[in-house]
Amino acid sequence: MTDTEATTRGTEWLAGAGLRPTRQRVALATLLVGDGQHRHVTAESLFAAVCENGDSVSLATVYNTLRAFCDVGLLQEVTVDGSKSYFDTNTHDHPHFFWEDEQRLSDAPADELEIARLPGAPEGAEIASVDVVIRLRRKSG
Repeated sequence: MTDTEATTRGTEWLAGAGLRPTRQRVALATLLVGDGQHRHVTAESLFAAVCENGDSVSLATVYNTLRAFCDVGLLQEVTVDGSKSYFDTNTHDHPHFFWEDEQRLSDAPADELEIARLPGAPEGAEIASVDVVIRLRRKSG
């Protein structure tokens, strides 16, 4: 895939959500979806990738842009440990593996997950979503 094709894919991804294609948004969108593959990133890992690519974007802009992408449904935020956020380009409901040793998130097979029953929501509330993060660590020995 050429750089032009990747940029076009990123620009179209933004347009599909009604977001104006600013230089910074296009640079980040191209890294996120330019090759057509789903990925899980942190703000810091995306910032490092955009810098490596030679683009000039601040870390604050990366955070703000990821938030904007989530707000319009382009990304799904997955929180691990209550403080570490990963951003997933696959916005369909699906479980995740969190590799503790590598601090890495990956998709888990959704067809193997069964949730037989959920507790009822408290009075006046409804369940908005269920996030499943399965924590993994390498076996020792």
